[in-house]
Amino acid sequence: MRMTIESDPSYPAHWEADVVLRDGGTARIRPITTEDAGRLVSFYEQVSDESKYYRFFAPYPRLSDRDVHRFTHHDYVDRVGLAATIGEEFIGTVRYDRIGPDGRPASAPADEAEVAFLVQDAHQGRGVASALLEHIGAVARERGIRRFAAEVLPANTKMIKVFTDVGYQQKRSFEDGSVHLTLDLEPTAESLAVQRAREQRAEARSVQRLLAPGSVAVVGVSRSGAGVGAAALRNLRDSGFRGHLYAVNEAVTRDLLDGVRAYRTVEAVGAPVDLAVIAVPADRVPDAVAACGEHGVQGLVVLSAGYGDSGPAGLARQRELLRQVRSYGMRLIGPNAYGVINTAPEVELNASLTPAPMPVRGRTGLFTQSGAIGIALLSALLRRGEGLSSFVSAGNRADVSGNDILQYWYEDEATDVALMYLETLGNPRKFTRLARRTAAVKPVVVAKGGRHTPAGHVVPGTRLSEDTVSALLRQAGVIRVDTVTELVDVGLLLASQPLPAGPRIAILGNSESLGVLTYDACLAQGLRPLPPLDLTTAASPEDFRTALAAALASDDCDAVIVTAIPWVSEHALADDLADALREAVAETPGKPVAVVHVELAELVRALSATRGPDDEPPAHRAADAAPTPATAATTGTAASTPDPDRIPSYPAAERAVKAVAEAVRYGQWRRALADAGQVPEYEDIDEAGAAAQLAGLLADVDDGAVLTLAERDARDLLARYGIRVLPTLPAPSPDAAVRAAAVLGYPVALKTTAPHLRHRADLGGVRLDLTTEAELRRSYEELTDALGKPAELRPVVQPMVPRGVDTVVRSVIDPAAGAVLSFGLAGVASELLGDTAHRLVPATDRDAAALIRSIRAAPLLFGWRGSDPVDTPALEETLLRLSRLVDDHPEVIGVTLEPVVVAVEGVCALSATVRVAHPPARGDLGPRTLPSY
Repeated sequence: MRMTIESDPSYPAHWEADVVLRDGGTARIRPITTEDAGRLVSFYEQVSDESKYYRFFAPYPRLSDRDVHRFTHHDYVDRVGLAATIGEEFIGTVRYDRIGPDGRPASAPADEAEVAFLVQDAHQGRGVASALLEHIGAVARERGIRRFAAEVLPANTKMIKVFTDVGYQQKRSFEDGSVHLTLDLEPTAESLAVQRAREQRAEARSVQRLLAPGSVAVVGVSRSGAGVGAAALRNLRDSGFRGHLYAVNEAVTRDLLDGVRAYRTVEAVGAPVDLAVIAVPADRVPDAVAACGEHGVQGLVVLSAGYGDSGPAGLARQRELLRQVRSYGMRLIGPNAYGVINTAPEVELNASLTPAPMPVRGRTGLFTQSGAIGIALLSALLRRGEGLSSFVSAGNRADVSGNDILQYWYEDEATDVALMYLETLGNPRKFTRLARRTAAVKPVVVAKGGRHTPAGHVVPGTRLSEDTVSALLRQAGVIRVDTVTELVDVGLLLASQPLPAGPRIAILGNSESLGVLTYDACLAQGLRPLPPLDLTTAASPEDFRTALAAALASDDCDAVIVTAIPWVSEHALADDLADALREAVAETPGKPVAVVHVELAELVRALSATRGPDDEPPAHRAADAAPTPATAATTGTAASTPDPDRIPSYPAAERAVKAVAEAVRYGQWRRALADAGQVPEYEDIDEAGAAAQLAGLLADVDDGAVLTLAERDARDLLARYGIRVLPTLPAPSPDAAVRAAAVLGYPVALKTTAPHLRHRADLGGVRLDLTTEAELRRSYEELTDALGKPAELRPVVQPMVPRGVDTVVRSVIDPAAGAVLSFGLAGVASELLGDTAHRLVPATDRDAAALIRSIRAAPLLFGWRGSDPVDTPALEETLLRLSRLVDDHPEVIGVTLEPVVVAVEGVCALSATVRVAHPPARGDLGPRTLPSY
């Protein structure tokens, strides 16, 4: 039996959540139960008298038995209490009590509740109350409460600020010596912005604590100097870590291990430890975690394997590890991690398995989930002269993920380019949101490995194809590449060169053949190459300098690719050519330059030589300031100051062109971001009517069940959003077909709707332009003779519409990515070739315009081979109206309009399938939480 809100007082486990607090630590929020009496009393005893006074408006030194009973017994409907906990201790509480218009206790349908908080003094200022308000607000909305009322003493400025800063619409008055606040709990654009800003600051701070610790303890350092723990300790020591470093081994018998102070336990250190690197066998990790938690360690890097990477038992061990780590308010990198690196001179942290010396300081951040890929990427970047700002290899990614690192890089002034190798996207919708914001100020380049989830990675399932995920990433401004080689190639260009202003590419060099190869590669990437300039094999470095300077000064190109092959004579050395190219770039900066070389290893070395990141830029670039986040999107320039002393080089034309092409597309995205478009408002949309219709349709549907709407219900629902679906009448017999045609009016179409024939006009299941009863009866007989009995074919009759281009419009709710809008042309060819485009909902007018133009068959909509262009503005409007429908009503989990006929004037959907279900209790607008895998 389906339990209702009114009759289900059982413990709501889905309200439990882990959250990151303002200072980067974590806490768990959960409902208060009858078993919490002792914890509540202990919590209250630790609260100061002043805080108690602010809560109860009078001296209240202790809770009575009646108070304890009231604060721990809830029905989870009209009376709800939540606690923020670390370990088993309460650090904050919040409760609401539903009230009626007279302010007295009430039940539904009363939609107002009185709310009150209490936070332990030692944890005030950490954002505990703000997190609790987000979660209690979500609970209240779920239980039909629309407003919170709160009474606060005027002197309690901290709590007043919690309420006023949340972003909800609110009213404020002063009554009987207290401030009376009323908050409308309906999420607003402002409340969502506040919530996401808090999420960003908290998660960025949690990563910053991991990457910039003041002290590090390595747990599991062998006395022999062998093993992972000893290697991690040496790497930290030899890389010059600026903080305090400790070695921990339970069997240590001397004061030093490898020259580092050694202790039997973390507790014995006797000083704060910010970060612990754990390198003990998996069965001993829980004891190490407990010791770190009790000592107040802020974060862990667990190098130990034997978790999700080792099968079901290891996966269970991994989940328990995460639970244990979060119970102490810590963050976790790993398990099975390779480690972290921070090259900032005030930190110089190499808590990884990368031997010293660690990478030189640079402006590129690198995140990987795979240790092996991390090693390969580090080697490739360093071999080609690129330094790093930070490096994180998260292993099984049980806690800290690419989303957390993006939050950190977004505001990290030391990182100008973000490179990421991802094997899974744990939360694609959040990732695309964070990547879009980050990509607006600095490039985000992603190589996504395998199409299957690797061992150890536990992520929500997704039904989206790889092509769809790629399309959504590109919509968010992510530069999606296919291989780790491309990841390095593109990263090198973006780290040292400005963004191109357009797709026009100048090509010059001392090999005509290599120039032609480069020209062809540009065409293949959709660029607009100029005819290659052949300097001949006799060209000197000065000839290269002159030609490059002229190309950079020309208004006819946006980027330059230089090609070079070895000289027959030895007078032209690699250093001379590198210097010549640098001089040309210095004379006319502002355009990207890439070099294609053939067997010129010395040239690669010379071009990658660079100043240290703290050195002053040369005089000719000193005035080139990096754009601020506000201006970067409109200028189309790189977020970083280009380095004219470093010019990326590539051993193949295709690789150089691919890197330039990705920079061109990213620059176009950045410029377009200045006008991101808007979600249009349509006055004829009946949102309330659609909500009422959906509520009625779902009244008898169980939670978790999916209802496919009847044809008439689907047509009525879509009509409320201005989407016209052609009426359809069943025709189980020839006479029924004739009656249907009389109702609809001639001319009509007769078609089969059997699943195996649906949308398969190529099989002959459709007869069009039937203008008389005789033609209709004859067509009916032909269909049934050729394809089967009427009961098998399920014939229907529809009125004719103007001819046009048949398209397919869909929206689907993916469990991980959210609502996705899709578009393509109808027919087996488009389906076979996967020629479908996708955008996240809600779509803007710019999204809709780009969506229909991004499929390969788009020319058919715009007058291909002399045909009349069809009504694309009407098609865009249909897409936007469907986007509004699924965005306004999460109950709508799938819509397929097929075909949608786009005529010279107007658009009409010939059939529609709509699937609906009860929405999840928590959606995108719910409170911020950490993933729980």
